[in-house]
Amino acid sequence: MHLEKFDAMSLEKLHTPATVEQAVELGLRADEFDMIKEILGRTPNFTETAVYSVMWSEHCSYKNSIFWLKQLPKDGPHLLVKAGEENAGLVDIGDGLGCAFKIESHNHPSAIEPYQGAATGVGGINRDIFTMGARPIAQLNSLRFGDIEEARTKWLVKGVVKGIGDYGNAFGIPIIGGEVFFDKSYNQNPLVNAFSAGILEAGTMISAKAKGPGNPVYIVGSATGKDGIAGAAFASKDITEDSANDLPSVQVGDPFQEKLLLEATLELAKTDAVVGMQDMGAAGITCSTCEMSAGGGVGMEIYLDKVPTRQENMLPYEILLSESQERMLVVVQKGKEQVVKQIFDKWDLHAEEIGHVTDSGRVRYYMNDVLVGDVPAESLVLGGGAPVYQREYKEPAYFQEYKKFNIDDVAQPEDLKEVAIHLMSHVNCASKRWVYEQYDSMVGTKTMTTNRPSDAGIVNIKGTDKALAMTVDCNSRYVNADPEVGTAIAVSEAARNIVCSGGLPSAITNCLNFGNPYNPESYWQFVGAIKGMSAACRKFETPVTGGNVSFYNQSVIAGKEVPVFPTPTIGMLGIVPHKDNIMTLDFKQKGDLIFLIGDSANCISSSEYLYSYHKIEASPAPHFDLDQEFLVQEAVKGLIENKLINAAHDCSDGGLFMTLAEMSFPRELGFDIVTDAEVREDAFLFGEAQSRVVITLTEETEEDFLEFMMATGLPFTLLGHVTKGKMCVDDTHYGFVQEFKDIYDNSLGLKLRD
Repeated sequence: MHLEKFDAMSLEKLHTPATVEQAVELGLRADEFDMIKEILGRTPNFTETAVYSVMWSEHCSYKNSIFWLKQLPKDGPHLLVKAGEENAGLVDIGDGLGCAFKIESHNHPSAIEPYQGAATGVGGINRDIFTMGARPIAQLNSLRFGDIEEARTKWLVKGVVKGIGDYGNAFGIPIIGGEVFFDKSYNQNPLVNAFSAGILEAGTMISAKAKGPGNPVYIVGSATGKDGIAGAAFASKDITEDSANDLPSVQVGDPFQEKLLLEATLELAKTDAVVGMQDMGAAGITCSTCEMSAGGGVGMEIYLDKVPTRQENMLPYEILLSESQERMLVVVQKGKEQVVKQIFDKWDLHAEEIGHVTDSGRVRYYMNDVLVGDVPAESLVLGGGAPVYQREYKEPAYFQEYKKFNIDDVAQPEDLKEVAIHLMSHVNCASKRWVYEQYDSMVGTKTMTTNRPSDAGIVNIKGTDKALAMTVDCNSRYVNADPEVGTAIAVSEAARNIVCSGGLPSAITNCLNFGNPYNPESYWQFVGAIKGMSAACRKFETPVTGGNVSFYNQSVIAGKEVPVFPTPTIGMLGIVPHKDNIMTLDFKQKGDLIFLIGDSANCISSSEYLYSYHKIEASPAPHFDLDQEFLVQEAVKGLIENKLINAAHDCSDGGLFMTLAEMSFPRELGFDIVTDAEVREDAFLFGEAQSRVVITLTEETEEDFLEFMMATGLPFTLLGHVTKGKMCVDDTHYGFVQEFKDIYDNSLGLKLRD
């Protein structure tokens, strides 16, 4: 879509009926244009067609995913709002407090302009949180990039990380965790998923619904420019060699302006002047006016010439479709206008009345008192009149081929220490220190994560005995191998990280990154992921509070679509009931006993070891049993509650050896373990079979620990003990902790400096 083709249109021409060719150029299908004509009872003009093009884009309408999204479990004991009804999910965390949290993607903008694409992704997700009246307290991110040896990948990594760091640091919200993964499938299309969480007092949430005919409608924050025009439609198509032409679709962010907007919004939230408020993200004024109207069962009359603009003579569709950052739409209680003006004047921000609420159910847009658009709000929104499609899906041929993998066809290396060094230095297993050192994890006063290494990010809740635990997880290689099992693993690993940190899983938000929904094999991956997520969320009683779907994540190379690994990123929130139960992953002292909870399996499927060391890409998802996973997590919860252990760390990427190494690094204490004679040694050390947790305890608590574990009926194994600094397996000296730590800490940075 190249909107510059329409820039020369006069205002008069924009009022004439649009053509089907214009509709298609704007991203609509010919049959959808016919649907719009039927809804309106006439042919829409160009401005109205542009409005439908963004609201019916995949990014806003979820037209190809909503049928399946409705299958996800959305009810839970802690939810304070229904999923999808407000700007973010909201859960009750006790003590009269709620936590708003959400994850969203900014993939396509980051592929074209990584710095601004990532920065505005951070800005947008934080606005979703504080628009509800919650003060953001923590951020996480999930990043996917291509082959680290490629120059473009290095450029993307550096731009994305700097964009996230600069925006987050300036805005003043700590980044407390995340994940980074590299695979060639992301070479042209990186994934940038941003998570934010905030705290509010129960009962003080600001709704995203408009109400009260006659109530004035304000636009607050920054002025509106031409940056980001039609960004929602841009996010709903393929990345190609011509995508650089869409650079105007990438927004430009200003974290200092957002900080002012945050403080002004939270000050406004303390008054009785606000009826409803919504962030202007995808589709800008169009989306916020239509969604707020439809949500409240009302309409609006909006005067576009009253919108503060950065450029002169902006046309109606440009104002409506702009995704300029740091803006909100606010419905104000009539008679309270001066309250709003005073607050935003104090923070030196725009606060302009641009219209009012009506009882018509329609959104009418005027320019210089001329009606330029008249649309029924309900016809534009998710769950309303927007089209809903069930796409064809079919199992790809590779799925059955992957199942043919046999571990016996892979020779075990003679030198397993060489494998350990390979994994320790691999960018998917090595420390992401180069990334997180550019983020401020200490800004603000609420974090408790500094020098307390744990499987999840931990955030203090001041004035209570509670803390929050949060994580983002997804091994997209597992999902590619088996979407249903791989996504169930993603949910389970998120829960496992929460539990190993001393928390109780509460709810999830998701960011579903997939290929073209019109490709039956890509859509099969999406459907399988929904089924796996549903099963795991029901098992852990973690309802889905919302999130987003990002389709069209592929590159068109030499005329062929190449999708990324399917990546359903899971953002999970957990509650730590008592701060003294926060569990860290580090070995505490020489002589402590090391136990493995859960079954070892003769499995190396989809492991980093198999994929990058043996160069075997075709294998199924790793060994996984959802019922066993649940029981393992219940056992770990009990061990922590009864204070029987002093460290816990789940087995995931890189397998058991990587888990033990990561437990060694914080205090430079090592381990001396023996392997299981019934399992291949490479599978025991480097396989990624699920549902395993390594814990340590003192000899003084061993008897109580054994009694507790015997009562669970779960398999558990004494691996060995903590050493002063050596790393030994079956009496073989692998090396000293410091040697491996140097490799682990510096490998990614060295790759990026090449």
